[in-house]
Amino acid sequence: MKKLLTAICFLSILSSSAQQATTDDVNLVQAMFGKDKRDLMQEYMQFKDTAKANAFWRTYDRYEVERKALGKDFVAILQDYAKHYSTLNDAKADNLVMRSSANNMAFENLYKKYYGKMKPLIGSLKASQWLQLEGYLRGAVKTHILGQIPFIGQIDRSQVK
Repeated sequence: MKKLLTAICFLSILSSSAQQATTDDVNLVQAMFGKDKRDLMQEYMQFKDTAKANAFWRTYDRYEVERKALGKDFVAILQDYAKHYSTLNDAKADNLVMRSSANNMAFENLYKKYYGKMKPLIGSLKASQWLQLEGYLRGAVKTHILGQIPFIGQIDRSQVK
C-alpha cells in the first residue's frame, strides 16, 4: 500500500500541470545525471563545426517540444493507472495498455522523424549519436518512474477501501 501511495504522490507531483511535468522531467534528468539534459547532450555531441552545431540545436529544440508533449501523455497514462489501480478491470487495463503502446509507438516515430531531419544536417554518425543518448535518457527516466509504481495485483485488494 505504501508503494502505491508513493507512486500516486509522485505522479501527482509530476503532472500537476503541463509546465510542472516538463520541469520535473528536466529535474529528474538533473537528479539522475547531475546535469541538465541539454548540457548532457552538448557534452556528448561535441560539435567541432559551428554551422552543424547551430543546425542541430535548432532542430533539437523543435524535437524537444514534441518529445515533451509525448512525455506529458506518458505521465497522464500513469496517473490514470494510479487513479484506477485498486479498481482495475479488464476494460480499463486494456485501455491503459493500448494508450501506453500508442505512446511508445509515437516516441519511436518521433525518433525516426528527427533522425531523418538531423541526418542531412549533421551526418548519419552524429545523428545516431544523438539518438543513442536520447534513447538512453528516456529509458533511464522511464525505468526510474516505473520502478515507483506497483505491478498489477501487487496490493491486497481486501485492504483497499
